[in-house]
Amino acid sequence: MTRRGFLRLGAVSAVAVVGGTTTARLFSPGAPVAPTDPAVAAAEAARHHSGRLVRRELRAAPTNVDLGGKVVRTWAYDGSVPGPPIRVSVGDELRVRLSNALPEPTTVHWHGLALRNDMDGVPGLTMPAVEPGQHVDYSFVVPHAGTYWLHPHVGVQLDTGLQAALIVEDPQERADYDDEAVLILDDWTDGLADAPAEILARLGRQGMDMSGMGGMEDMEMGAAGVSPEQPLGSDTGDVTYPAHLINGRLPRAPVTVEARPGRRLRLRLVNAAADTAYRFAVGGHRLTVTHADGFPVRPVEVETLLLGMGERYDVVITAGDGAFPIVAVPEGKQAPSALAVLRTASGRSPAADARPAELDGRLLTYADLRPSDVVALPPREPDRELELRLEMADSGRRWLVNGAVYGEHDPLGVEAGERVRVTMVNRSMMFHPMHVHGHTFAAPPHGVRKDTLNVLPMQTVSVDLHADNPGQWLVHCHNIYHGELGMMTVLSYVA
Repeated sequence: MTRRGFLRLGAVSAVAVVGGTTTARLFSPGAPVAPTDPAVAAAEAARHHSGRLVRRELRAAPTNVDLGGKVVRTWAYDGSVPGPPIRVSVGDELRVRLSNALPEPTTVHWHGLALRNDMDGVPGLTMPAVEPGQHVDYSFVVPHAGTYWLHPHVGVQLDTGLQAALIVEDPQERADYDDEAVLILDDWTDGLADAPAEILARLGRQGMDMSGMGGMEDMEMGAAGVSPEQPLGSDTGDVTYPAHLINGRLPRAPVTVEARPGRRLRLRLVNAAADTAYRFAVGGHRLTVTHADGFPVRPVEVETLLLGMGERYDVVITAGDGAFPIVAVPEGKQAPSALAVLRTASGRSPAADARPAELDGRLLTYADLRPSDVVALPPREPDRELELRLEMADSGRRWLVNGAVYGEHDPLGVEAGERVRVTMVNRSMMFHPMHVHGHTFAAPPHGVRKDTLNVLPMQTVSVDLHADNPGQWLVHCHNIYHGELGMMTVLSYVA
């Protein structure tokens, strides 16, 4: 799996931060739990099964896509951006045949799902990539309800049109809404500017533009510009995108969400961007946040919220009478916003550059989020403590976890049944949306269940997860360019 991976795993020391001091806990020798290990199959067999089988076909191929008056060449699922959504119920067995008509290998990663390890779609770690002209059958029981999505985990393919929503419904949920819509937010370059592979190659050669930035001392004192006006810091991305989309459409030809006045509308929000966080709002409406990364929270009312790359939120609004802008502003970037329209009556559509006042209203923070009682992780002292040091090297030509790029890393060893505390120490001037495959974790300050968390510049944050899904799991920054330039590691179960 890595140059120093499985064979050295039994001797790895896990470095932990405990009570403000650094200690080392020697990792117990043991064999890595491979994706094909019987423990993985046993965990799958123990999951609740509804008895229902859902079959889907998925074809990844080059295609021409109309973004709304602008036709571009890109890669997509089944010829559309986003691809057709997949809807299942919790406990269903989902079987998806992926056919690869691309000119290079690809996979599907089921973002946010605590599924079986050998179906996770990380080539070289959980399963082989699907070669051009070949197909593979994904098959797994869907364990939790919520808003999820799917995308490739090969190179920077995520920055093309290869994306689709995966909605897992709970038949037992007492729905407090009348209608729903899925909104996928995305930064776009394919067919308009440099291709993603060209962007990656340039960043690997040149790194970031460091002009105008202070030294490390200045960044530590100012937390790299984090403030109420800049909640993610002063530097929120490496890439300037020519367009930002909602459901694959440019602001000049936006997708329309239709509803009737007074109806309660659930919006399932997915940030599928590669390098952009979004500030989201609906003009003339307040947002009642009901779910974070698929898991229910105690409802909280705000006017706007931030989605880091890979994050999802479900919000409920009571539709007003008229036509209203649904806006996703690229946070910290001088770029046009993404736009959709909420329409409940005839009348003029919002302008393409609409900026509703709600964007400057009450902003959701992690401190506002409390898990519902049914999903709160029971309190327990950690059995193991791990540290993730997030660092930039060579002016952004490399991004490191614990001093190493992916492929030269030491895995983070855990054993099944442990409560694991992971302390993420961001020593860089940029925020990192850190994503753990195959698990959710309890995030501070109130234990909200998430799988992706924005770790701010110069911030240290600890999360707790329960090691209940054996296998080899990627942990990485969901800025796709940071990940591909090294900011990835592995949460490795051993027996």
